Amino acid sequence: MKRFLLPLAVFAVLVGFLAVGLTLNPREVPSPLVGKPAPAFLLPQLHDQEKTFAPADMAGQVWLLNVWASWCGGCKEEHPVLMQMAQAGNVPIYGMDYKDRREDALSWLRRQGNPYPVTAVDAEGRIGIDYGVYGVPETYVIDKQGVIRYKQIGPLDDEVVAKTIMPLVKELQAK
Repeated sequence: MKRFLLPLAVFAVLVGFLAVGLTLNPREVPSPLVGKPAPAFLLPQLHDQEKTFAPADMAGQVWLLNVWASWCGGCKEEHPVLMQMAQAGNVPIYGMDYKDRREDALSWLRRQGNPYPVTAVDAEGRIGIDYGVYGVPETYVIDKQGVIRYKQIGPLDDEVVAKTIMPLVKELQAK
């Protein structure tokens, strides 16, 4: 009888870990970058490849970096939310087109609307690696000093914008 106790105990511990894991929200994966300076980059712009974009261009402003791609289903889901945010004009949203073809991205923005004053192109995905991108879409709130204050994994929705992102943006803009 005692020889069954150890396997039973191991099984019970594993079931406990599984139960805890199932209660976690996969969109709340902690990012080691939150609270640290946003990684620097210099990327070509989508609409004018002769021009570049860098986070340093945004120094002194609170802004959002939205990582997206034309092939991304979740990006299509969140796009109306981004369009509403852009129309409200409370915070600038800059895009990073991730591992995408330029023609596809341009066509997608023509069809869906363009919420970004500038979209940088990360065709190889190297900058996405620096930012710890798990998959698109992802959105980062970056403060006036260039520090990442929040990372949203997955599509933005009205609730996340109203309860998390906009209160944080207003707090950061007031500082």
